[in-house]
Amino acid sequence: MHFVGPLAFHLPCWSSPRPVRFKTLSPQVLTITGQVENPISLTFDELTQLPLEAQVADVSRFDSKRGGDAVSLAAIVALARPKADVKYLGLHSSTDDFHASIPLAPIVDRAFLIYRVSGAPLDAKAGGPFRFYIPNHKACRTDEIDECANVKFVDKLEFTTEKGFDNRPHDEAEHADLHGRQP
Repeated sequence: MHFVGPLAFHLPCWSSPRPVRFKTLSPQVLTITGQVENPISLTFDELTQLPLEAQVADVSRFDSKRGGDAVSLAAIVALARPKADVKYLGLHSSTDDFHASIPLAPIVDRAFLIYRVSGAPLDAKAGGPFRFYIPNHKACRTDEIDECANVKFVDKLEFTTEKGFDNRPHDEAEHADLHGRQP
């Protein structure tokens, strides 16, 4: 099974055409919505149950300033199964009302969602419940993907056909103000 169009890549062999059900034990929930065949909510415990090929162990290998373990965006894409005309990924944080909408194709095979440190859920001080990260975001070669596409406090991913809501700063003053207000 594979996508055609802008997301032409093969789904991992562990993806399923049927909705995936997990045993839920944790209150931290990542909601995945939008133009997908399988809208899904995933908890910390469910993310830990994903296969090894979905896991990104020790993200400090990609950035020495980051720590913990993650799940690849490609694994999330395989679970949610975005429709063929999806072009954008919305990253939403209800904690600080921050939203970014970025092109999906340049990041699908490089981005990941950090969800744990030392085996425990990612806490808010580290950007939890979930932290979206694109290693070397400049390599994506698009103005729509900048440092602020690495979103803290993520609780919702939204797959869209067009650019969605995005309240990232537009200049250095707005950027400094944003970081001054963060919890």
